[in-house]
Parts: sequence; structure tokens; C-alpha cells
Amino acid sequence: MAKTKRPVRFFNTTGPCNPWDHYMLPPEDRLVGAQLHRYIRDSLYWVLHAPRQTGKTTFLQNWTEEINSSKEAIACYVSIERCQGIPDIERAIPGICEAVIQWAGHYDLPQPSMGNEQPQSQLSSVLQNWAALTAPKPLVVLFDEVDVLEGEALISFLRQLRDGFARRGVGKFPVSIALVGMRDLKDYITASKGGIPPNPGSPFNIKSDSAMLSNFTQTDIENLFAQRTEETGQVIDRDALEYVYEQSCGQPWIVNSLFMRSTMRILDESSTETVTLAHIKEAREQMILARETHLDALAYRMENPEIRKMMETLMAGSFDPDLASRESFRICTDLGLVKLEKGNPSIANPIYREVLAREMTFGPQTMILEPEWQWEKSDGSLDMDTLLKEFQKFWRENSEMWEEKMSYTEAFPHLLLMAFLQRVLNGGGSINREYAAGRGRMDLLVQYNTQKYIIEIKLIYDKQSPDTIKTKGLEQITKYRDTTAPDSTAYLVIFDRRSEAKEKSWDERLAWKQENGITIVEC
Repeated sequence: MAKTKRPVRFFNTTGPCNPWDHYMLPPEDRLVGAQLHRYIRDSLYWVLHAPRQTGKTTFLQNWTEEINSSKEAIACYVSIERCQGIPDIERAIPGICEAVIQWAGHYDLPQPSMGNEQPQSQLSSVLQNWAALTAPKPLVVLFDEVDVLEGEALISFLRQLRDGFARRGVGKFPVSIALVGMRDLKDYITASKGGIPPNPGSPFNIKSDSAMLSNFTQTDIENLFAQRTEETGQVIDRDALEYVYEQSCGQPWIVNSLFMRSTMRILDESSTETVTLAHIKEAREQMILARETHLDALAYRMENPEIRKMMETLMAGSFDPDLASRESFRICTDLGLVKLEKGNPSIANPIYREVLAREMTFGPQTMILEPEWQWEKSDGSLDMDTLLKEFQKFWRENSEMWEEKMSYTEAFPHLLLMAFLQRVLNGGGSINREYAAGRGRMDLLVQYNTQKYIIEIKLIYDKQSPDTIKTKGLEQITKYRDTTAPDSTAYLVIFDRRSEAKEKSWDERLAWKQENGITIVEC
């Protein structure tokens, strides 16, 4: 039965998109390194990897329907997510075979039978049987969520596909197979072999391409909202569109979430009122506070020691000339957590940056008592001088205890200051964070009511000159202030982490100075 498009569609943030219910752009237009026209024609096997919720499943399901409509071949999307956490062959391989059978039924395709073969050959037999049932048309299988497989189950799965590859053809074995997940397949092979990279004889050395799915461009974002304008007449301000791109860097789920919240929650879904920058900013804060599944998954990623170390290095601004060449950086890139921007490693987008910062400071923030001192002036502005002087007291009394407790040792001073600020400002202001990997600093733009305050954090390590760090910090914060908020009050917070500094008394370590119109806060 033909599907009917809804009179008014919506921006989707849960599961695959379809053009009948959702505003969407053709995901195949964002494929990088793929040759769709060749995979069936030339009987090729290939890999597609991209971070979660970037459109992989939407693409696979749409392409499945496109192939089947063209009558060129018979295609089937198969999710093997059910095999997550099942490393043994005896359960995982039958689970994959059952998924094949069920998805074939979902698409009203011939369903292969599952015999009593050993797991080491069971999938190969099922696919061979399936290819015979679809003849005289070639069979195309698109396996999604391949990254849930692990250990021997993954190796067996790949070996059975490689075994069939040599005899692929109409009626014999699928002519084309796509393996789709978050990371390139070789990463999972490496993991399953205890960290040993795959050799040329690895179980899946038959792929022709390893393609990716890119984020939205700024034009894509404009075209996506234009679909709603066409259906409802509702428009969006130019500065709101630019802010969406700035905050999301084109990450598809974030874009859809900002648009969905602004058009269906902040404004009524039947409203034709113009979507403004204020609406998008409110949607951003709602999205972060809601900790929806996509953003909550970032916190889960931080449990990985390599990823946690990478985020800490980026946050602290530590200089590491080998950072971008490390395996952990490539893993974080594949997961969509980091990127190279003008040659410099950085967190993928400001939304992720904010979520990760809040995640890392949540524990300390809950343990900081509600302030009893007056941190707001009579005119309603923030008394930042008092706030930072109170932080110096807090640092003096609690830093040693918190340093022992926190797992983020390198970024510990940054995190404790941010937790302190967030505890005071929670609900009444905002903190925009900018990390400068390799430049030894973090910039904070604090906004409270109509006032803006800039805080730059610098650390002094052993063998570094305090005067040099201070001079560089003053230059950096002056430049940041002049380009970001020229009329704002600026503070340079310096944490002296040298061994010799820790031998000094607290009265010697803590200082409050003024230089070139900037307040220097020494901790």
C-alpha cells in the first residue's frame, strides 16, 4: 500500500527518518567515499561507518526501498543489534541468522531456512539458501549495527562472509554486502585480537570501500528548515540559523533536536511565529538539561580511559604534538567526539563541549554547598570579584581533598572552578566554554543578566616560568576579550601546579592583582 505524506511533518530525533512523516534530506548526498552505482553492478562488499544518529540507518532503509523499487536486485536491511554483549559463537551466529529471517519477512521477501549446521558455517548456509530463493535476481544485504559484535563472534561472522565472497553470484551468495557501524571495521578486528592490528589475511580483507557519512553543511540546515516553511509558512531568522550551525557544527541529531524543540515545545506546533535566536538558545538549554539518549551516551563514552584522557587533554589545553596521530584520537574522531579544526584538535561541537564539561563537573558541583555569601550586587549584576575571592578560599580548603578524589587529574583545577561557578550560577546565568588544545588555556564567557565576564584559566607546570605564563595569559585574554566581548570584565586565573609552589604557604600561593585592566587571580 502506498504511503501517504502527513499534511505537516516534524523534525525527528528518535529512530530512522522517512519522508512521509519527517523533514529530511537525502542521506546518500552526505556519503563520502562511497560508489553506490558500483556495489551491485560489480558485486562489491563495502563498509560504512559514522557516529550514532547521523543518518546511517535512514540511508540503509531508504536505499533498500530504492533498490527493491528499481527491480534491479532484491535488497534487505538487517539489524543485528540483538547480538550486543554476546561474544560466544554458539549464541551470536544463530542470533544473526534469526535477524536475517525476521527482516526478510519484514520486507515481504523470501525467508531462508536455518538448518542444524554448526555456528561456524550456519550464517554462510543461510545466506546461500537466501540467494537461491531470490534468484534470478541478485541479493544485496545491508547489515546494520555490526559494531555490537565482539570477540570470536565477530571473527566468525566476518570469516563466513569472506568464505561466501569467493562464490558470490546470483542464486549462490549475496552479490553485495554492506557492513555498517560507528567505527571502521578494522578497529573492531583489532579489539577482538587484543589490540593487534589486522594483517592482510584478516577475516574481512575483501571490502572495496570504507565510506563515511558527513554532517550537514550550513546550506543543508537551511534547506531542512525550508521544508517546514514550505508546508506551514513558518520562517526562521538568519541569526538563528547561523547559531544552529555554530552550536551543532552540522551534527544531524542536534540540528533536528534544536528545530524540533523550537517548533513543537517552545512554540506551539501549529504556530507560524518566526523562530528567533532566543527560541533556539532556549531549545539548546532544554536539550542539554534533558540529557536525552544521544547526549547521555556521551557520558557513557567517558567511562573509556582512553576517551577520558583525550577529553581531559583537550579541556586542559595541554600541548601534545602527537595528539592527533594517536589511536585514541582516531577512535574519538570515528565516534564523532572530536575533530581537526584548522589543523588543531578540538571537541566536535559546542553542544558536546558543554555536555562533557557538565558531566565532568557534576560530581564536584553536587558536593559544593550552596553559597551563604552575597554574590549578587544590589543592581542585579554578578559580583564576580567576590565570587572568585570565595573560590580562592574554597581552593585553599578543599583542593587537596578533591585532587585525590577526581579521576581527571590534569584538568582538575579547570573542573573544580567550573563546578564552583556552575553551583553559584545554576539557573541564573550561563557559561560558554572554549578549549584551546595545545595552547595551554581554557576560556570561559560567563553571562549573568545582561553582563558578560571573561575568565581565562592557565596552569603553570614544573620547568615553566610563572612570568612567561602570566605574560602569555594576559596577551591571550586581551585578544579573546577584544574579539568576543570588548566591554566585559576580564579575569586571568592562574593555578601554579609546580612542585616548588606546593611547598609554599597558602598566603604565598594566593594572590589578587591588577594589570592592564585585567584582574589576575593566583591559586
